[in-house]
Amino acid sequence: MGRRWRLPAGPRPKLVSLRTTFAVSFAAVTAAVTILVGILSYNSAARLVRVDQQSVFTQVVQDVRDEVRQHPMGPDDFSSSRPGHDLVRPARTDVQVLGAQGQIMDHGSPVLPVTSRDRDMALARTAGRVVEHKDVRVDADLFRIATVSLGHRRGAVQVAQEFSDTEDLLRALQQRTLILMAAVVVAAGLFGWWLARRITRRLVVLTSAAEDVARTRQLGIQVPVAGLDEVGRLGRAFDRMLGRLAQSEEDQRRLVQDAGHELRTPLTSLRTNISLLRRIDELPPATREDLVADLSQEARELTDLVNELVDLAAGQSDGEPPQRVDIADLAEDVVGLARRRTGRDVVLHTAGDTTTDGRPGMLQRAISNLVENAAKFDRDGKAPIEVSVTGPARPGTVRVEVLDRGPGIAEGDLVRIFDRFYRAADARSLPGSGLGLSIVREVAMAHGGAPFAFRREGGGAVIGFTVGGGYLPGGTGA
Repeated sequence: MGRRWRLPAGPRPKLVSLRTTFAVSFAAVTAAVTILVGILSYNSAARLVRVDQQSVFTQVVQDVRDEVRQHPMGPDDFSSSRPGHDLVRPARTDVQVLGAQGQIMDHGSPVLPVTSRDRDMALARTAGRVVEHKDVRVDADLFRIATVSLGHRRGAVQVAQEFSDTEDLLRALQQRTLILMAAVVVAAGLFGWWLARRITRRLVVLTSAAEDVARTRQLGIQVPVAGLDEVGRLGRAFDRMLGRLAQSEEDQRRLVQDAGHELRTPLTSLRTNISLLRRIDELPPATREDLVADLSQEARELTDLVNELVDLAAGQSDGEPPQRVDIADLAEDVVGLARRRTGRDVVLHTAGDTTTDGRPGMLQRAISNLVENAAKFDRDGKAPIEVSVTGPARPGTVRVEVLDRGPGIAEGDLVRIFDRFYRAADARSLPGSGLGLSIVREVAMAHGGAPFAFRREGGGAVIGFTVGGGYLPGGTGA
């Protein structure tokens, strides 16, 4: 005996709900997009501010250079006490004037540092020369400074721009951007949770219904799911599936109950006759022959009943694949077999296009049951049994009829002859189980059609079925 191996029991994986997964995913995507947009926006804004400040400073320096090149100017011309000095003193710009020796003649606010290079500009002979200093710290502020020579050793003008305020502004913008990004991420998480709850609410209903079915094995649970989206379609499909399963379970239950009821009679009779076999030596010869004949007949009827039950069950779960089939060809095979079995004259009439989609084995079984039923009830008839296959009354529809000249069907029995195990009062003395026409009904309804029966003018009956344009798994007929 082989050794059985078991996998080591590990920790059970923690279940994560779809709602949580959706909310976290939504928040993560939103956070990634928000951070990316925030960084790009901040960098773009910072670049624009810095470029704008640099452009302003460059323009101020260029204006000073143009002024000293075009007009001979001295340090007094740029004195803060001289009218017109504000032309070179725009907002956030400081101006400091140097004398010929580089000394401060008019200090700025704050006082700007003077280097040797600045003193060289004050002693320069050419007007408009420039030396620049970047990131110069004055007190607690940061400046960029440009020193422009006045020419002819008359001195120089220092133009400074404070950009520490700009950096402070950008830092404030950065903080606000981070706060806004955090708020957007939190809001996205809450909105994602709300949206996930709204979307998955119907899925939760479906899950609860499925769990209830698995726990209680009750298939009649209603699934209250609405909507036209995929979840709504899933809910309706799940509800239809439960309905089909419930109907299938009910059909199986009724089949077992009906079969048990019908099997009791022949089995009881068979058991009674078998008990008589113990005293067969005591019975007269004529009684012995009747007993053996009864046993043979009962065994035959029991065999027929079991076969028809198998056929009925197979008709409900037939594994034969649907295909394009010509019902007239199937009827021709049935007619030929019936002629050989019964010795009766069986005539086939066909008209129109008799091809359709279906399972040929099921359809042939239904036609054969109709012909056998006609031969059984018209056993001593002289008129031929007629089989008619016509189509189409509408696209894909085929009609099959079997006509006989037997005793006919009572008006009250017409609506019940397709019920399982139902047998008319005048037919109970004939062999049979009452399942043949029930199989016909199952086959017709599975193929989108329906059975029918009516009294034939001049005597006899017309029994048949329609096939409505293809095999319908679990179909219930038209």
